[in-house]
Amino acid sequence: MLLALGVIASYIVGTFPTAQLVARLVGADDPTTQGSGNPGASNMYRTAGKRAGVLVGVIDALKGAVPVGIALLVAGRPEAHAVWVAAVAGHVWPVTRRLRGGKGVATAGGGGLLISPLIGIACGLLFFAVVKWGRVAALGSLSIAIVFPVVSAIAGRPVWEVAVGAGIAAILVVRHQSNIRRLLARDEATV
Repeated sequence: MLLALGVIASYIVGTFPTAQLVARLVGADDPTTQGSGNPGASNMYRTAGKRAGVLVGVIDALKGAVPVGIALLVAGRPEAHAVWVAAVAGHVWPVTRRLRGGKGVATAGGGGLLISPLIGIACGLLFFAVVKWGRVAALGSLSIAIVFPVVSAIAGRPVWEVAVGAGIAAILVVRHQSNIRRLLARDEATV
C-alpha cells in the first residue's frame, strides 16, 4: 500500500508544470508554443534565456531526486527505483496536460544521481562535456541515457537495477526521436 502511494505521489510530482510556471515568472511565452514546443530546460534556455533554462533544469531534476531520496530513506532501493520510474513517467506523460510532457532527461538525471551517485555525477559531467563540444543538448541527453545503464552493468549493479535504468533510457531515446532525425539530417538546434 505504501509503495502504491509513493508511486502515485511521485507521478503527481513529475507532472508539475515547471517550464510553464518559470515562463510566467520571467515574463516569457508558454514554452509549449515556442521553439521546439517541449516544456523542458533546453527549450526554455533557447526561448527564455539561460537563467530560465537553468531554473527549469534544476526544478525538473528535483522532481526525480526528491521522491527517490525519500524512498531511499524510508523504504529501500527497489522502492526508490519504482518512484524514479513514476516521476519520469509523470514528467513525460502528465495526465494534467493530455499526456504531452517533456522528454524526461532532467527528472531522470535527478533520480539517477541519488540511485547511483558516482555514475550520476559521471553522467552529468559527460552531458556537459558533450554539450560544450557539440553545442547540441539532445546529443548530451542521448549520451547519458545510453551510458547510465551500461556503466551500471559494468559496475556490477543487480540485473533488475540495470533493467530499470535501461527502461528509463529507452523512454528518453524514444522521446528524442525527432531530435535523432534532426541530428541525422544535421538540422538539430544548438545551444
